[in-house]
Amino acid sequence: MKLWGGRFEAGPSEVFERFSGSLDFDRRLIDSDIRGSQAFARALERVGILTAAERAEIVAAFEAIRAESATPAFYEGATDEDVHTLVIRKLKERAGKVADKIHTGRSRNEQVSLDTRLWLREECDRVRALLEGVMRALLELAAQYPDAVIPGYTHMRRAQAVLWPHYLLAYFEMFARDWERFGEARRRLSCWPLPEPCAPSDRPPSGRARHRRRPRSRMSSWC
Repeated sequence: MKLWGGRFEAGPSEVFERFSGSLDFDRRLIDSDIRGSQAFARALERVGILTAAERAEIVAAFEAIRAESATPAFYEGATDEDVHTLVIRKLKERAGKVADKIHTGRSRNEQVSLDTRLWLREECDRVRALLEGVMRALLELAAQYPDAVIPGYTHMRRAQAVLWPHYLLAYFEMFARDWERFGEARRRLSCWPLPEPCAPSDRPPSGRARHRRRPRSRMSSWC
């Protein structure tokens, strides 16, 4: 499935296909892509573009795609340009013509931005959890030998003696700063671009005010 090319008489070259395709690596965004599209379907229902039945059908189809994507065979034979195109193709196979409504008032710009933000937020949480584990281990190791003395070093030469806990806690502080940085990055990522169309005339009343009321998040400015 391709998003473009309707006005061309011939297809793209194999070299161009390999260059423009991203499914091999952006498939990691599939869960974020599905959750973002489910949220957008609910927004479209609130403004009357989708009926309750259509929204339910689309959300359920996305949920089935999410479950199927966990199986090894899901991506076999896929020739889609990217994960967004793959998900939409799978949605049309399950939901039929109503799947086309999910595009209403939403651009690929917004979809990519939202998917990336959701995925990075989760990665920030994952890395912070790993850092917390390392920091706990440093504290435990420091507590085991509270009076141990080791030589400090400067310019590769032995210098003033220091306590082993003091040495370990220096690394604790370094990792603590990294933990804070990932937290700040996560806060900045909590900027919701639903929807962010390509042109002003594309903007439907899809509930940006409702999204503004989300806790610990903010809305992006119009592009």
